[in-house]
Amino acid sequence: MQPIRSIALMLGGAILIGCQSSQTEPAPVQTAAQCNSSIVQGLAGALASPATLDQARRESGAAVARILRPGDIVTLEYNAQRLSLTTDEAMVIQRITCG
Repeated sequence: MQPIRSIALMLGGAILIGCQSSQTEPAPVQTAAQCNSSIVQGLAGALASPATLDQARRESGAAVARILRPGDIVTLEYNAQRLSLTTDEAMVIQRITCG
C-alpha cells in the first residue's frame, strides 16, 4: 500500500508543477542592423589579416566575420550578420560577401 501512495503523491506533485504559470515576460526581440558588404568592396585586392577583418566587420555592420581560404570547410547556413572575406592562396581578398 505504501508504494502506491508514494507513486500517487509523486504523480499529483508532477501535475501541480506542470500547472504552474510563470510571470516572467518574454525577452524583447533585438533587431540588429544587417551586414552590408558593398561598403567594404574597396578592400578587394588587399591582403587579409586580423586587422583587415576587424575593420571590414566594423565598417560593414556585421556581427561576425571570417576569412575563407581555398579548401576551407565552411558551414552552409545563411547568417545575415556574418561577413566573409574569400581569399586566394596568397591571402589576397578576392570576394567580400554577407551571409
